Amino acid sequence: MTELPFVLPALPEMVLALAAMGLLMFGVFARGNAFSASTWGATYALLIAGLLLTAGLGTRVEAFYGQFVVDDFTRYAKLLILVAVAATLLMSRRWMMAEDIRRFEFPVLMLLATVGMMLMVSANDLIALYVGLELQSLALYVMAAVHRDNARATEAGLKYFVLGAVASGVLLYGASLVYGFAGTTTFEGIQAAVSGETVPVGVIVGLVFVVCGLAFKISAAPFHMWTPDVYEGAPTPVTALFAVAPKIAALALFLRVLMEPFQALQADWQQVIIVMSVLSMVVGSFAAIAQDNIKRLMAYSSIGHMGYALVGMAAGTSEGVRGVLVYLTIYVFMNAGAFAVILAMRRQDRPVEAIKDLAGVGRTQPLMALAMGVFMFSMAGIPPLAGFFAKFYVFMAAVDAGLIWLAIIGVLTSVVSAFYYLRIVKVMYFDEPLEGLDPIQCNALRAIMGVSAVVIVFFAVSPEVVVTGAETAAASLIAAGR
Repeated sequence: MTELPFVLPALPEMVLALAAMGLLMFGVFARGNAFSASTWGATYALLIAGLLLTAGLGTRVEAFYGQFVVDDFTRYAKLLILVAVAATLLMSRRWMMAEDIRRFEFPVLMLLATVGMMLMVSANDLIALYVGLELQSLALYVMAAVHRDNARATEAGLKYFVLGAVASGVLLYGASLVYGFAGTTTFEGIQAAVSGETVPVGVIVGLVFVVCGLAFKISAAPFHMWTPDVYEGAPTPVTALFAVAPKIAALALFLRVLMEPFQALQADWQQVIIVMSVLSMVVGSFAAIAQDNIKRLMAYSSIGHMGYALVGMAAGTSEGVRGVLVYLTIYVFMNAGAFAVILAMRRQDRPVEAIKDLAGVGRTQPLMALAMGVFMFSMAGIPPLAGFFAKFYVFMAAVDAGLIWLAIIGVLTSVVSAFYYLRIVKVMYFDEPLEGLDPIQCNALRAIMGVSAVVIVFFAVSPEVVVTGAETAAASLIAAGR
């Protein structure tokens, strides 16, 4: 491990932060509408940050006096975040212009949120953790309400802000308890404090509050109450971002917090993770059945998927971490593709969100229906699509850790969730179209649908590309926690 009290390990974050400030100034002084140019500028900044992430593979370095760490685990998670944000940004441009939400601040806020997510993943101190979390959250609060003339979007932003502030307060209170009883905010210091024979009960109580605060960020039940309303009310591109990138960042942070400083307390936090996993799988599976709005359905779907990911986390092993990372990778492509279809759902150049609006798409737009069918079958976990392997890896990790009953609950809830995923396929192929959807006008939507569908279908042909990378990242995290 190398100590670098300089900005080089944080160079990708610095590039994104400088790009955000530069695009902000460009938008202020540019004549005319700067939204399109800002969107492309933000996309190129994300590409540069992704290239910079590949430097130093296989090494672990620290910066800013140990508060910021970069290793294979952080690189893997950050790359997923950048892919998710870039896909969302490309999908959003045409939709935002069609809805006349041409605000150059939108890509700027997305870059700032990305910086916060990346800081979360690299946090090696409770203070750094909170700074990254708040930077992400504040940007996302504004993005949820970016459509100021829409009452639903304003309501979504307000709900997310109020509940998010409560969750941040809970997390900060837990962090203060950990600091008070452990005497330090650094992950190494906390790890040393909880590795002794006697652990202060205040540290365990603080850990519970920290876990609850992070659970809100990933929409894990019972801290999921904001998700359906915010997903439905926010502009669809913002919903697409919420469904993917923040979940990756929060889960990666979750893994780092539990597997590094609090690894010695696995017997304590494992119980909490198991309860949240079961509740998330059950709520996500049963509550989505009654939904008619596809964005609300995707909200409950994301709650269920976070429950499956928590199954791997509950295992508390290297195989469990690997399973979570594989799950997140496949989750990115499934959700990016599904939201590309949702963004393409327009009638008379206006967005539609009801599941019934997909009626007859199998005949009017067969390629879009085929792609959506692939995404739905994959989310249901039907082999040989990638979604089956995502669940397979986390369930096998749970079985190997002795949590056979948790894996069984996961399989049963997957069967229940298959009902509403297959219902969408039934609507597309067997219902009579009331009024056809507009043809897809955005090349980015076509490309993301196609690429996502190809990855999901052909994942089984060469899964080692993802699995090997996830295994390396998991080994890096586990080694740091010992």
